[in-house]
Amino acid sequence: MWVRLEKINHVQGLKRFYVLSLTQTLFGEWSLTREWGRIGASGGQRKVSHFDTLDEAKSVFNILKANKEKRGYSTLPVQMQLFSAPKPRRLH
Repeated sequence: MWVRLEKINHVQGLKRFYVLSLTQTLFGEWSLTREWGRIGASGGQRKVSHFDTLDEAKSVFNILKANKEKRGYSTLPVQMQLFSAPKPRRLH
């Protein structure tokens, strides 16, 4: 599970991003990674939290996402491939 949120205000010169990703570790626990910073700047910050169950991790994921949306961040739509390689055809 992964989501990227952005908050852009050209009048205030504000360009920020916030990324949440949820993955399972090799030991079976769940890892919630948060990354944030200024768009286009090097660096940024990162925080990783670990949870015993997927339900706990999803709950925190959804709370963090909702809080950012309340503060003016918008979720970016999932980018789809514009072109996909056609499957090779057999010539008879």
